[in-house]
Amino acid sequence: MAAPLLQTPETTHRIHFQDCDMLGHLNNARYLDYFLNAREEHTTLHYALNLGQLAQVEGAGWVITKHHIAYLRPANHGEIVRIKTQLIHFDNSNLVVEMLMLSEDGSRLKAVLWSGMAFVRIASATRTDHTDALMDMLDQLDVEDVSYDADGFDERVRRLRKQLKRDRSGSDE
Repeated sequence: MAAPLLQTPETTHRIHFQDCDMLGHLNNARYLDYFLNAREEHTTLHYALNLGQLAQVEGAGWVITKHHIAYLRPANHGEIVRIKTQLIHFDNSNLVVEMLMLSEDGSRLKAVLWSGMAFVRIASATRTDHTDALMDMLDQLDVEDVSYDADGFDERVRRLRKQLKRDRSGSDE
């Protein structure tokens, strides 16, 4: 029996000068690049899922339909950040990936992103269903202890901040 797939992979990344604004903070638009590059790295390393190859083989791939992002603390030039990604919702042709940017030690939340994606046929640019194999993989990756509500982004951010604050204080309340 194969080992279970890692539901919440994480990697560290250095904030580069070219990606920062005049104050030395990561430019707001560049957060998306850092998040999406990390997710691509995670899918390649942990799920042997090359998104370019998938598009060629299946004739379909995921396109982003929307983002919800909260900028909570600046990511500064030269800083090492930890990025975690996880699947929090999926159905026959859609998915939502949650991505967290934290301080290197994981104790401070810097940004949260929900990316909604649709599975689309390349030739016709129309939505299509995930294959059975993809549905099986998505089922294994779905983080069930995150209660997804399409309108619940702000509440999720509040819960994450509260959880990290509690973790830093060592309290179980």
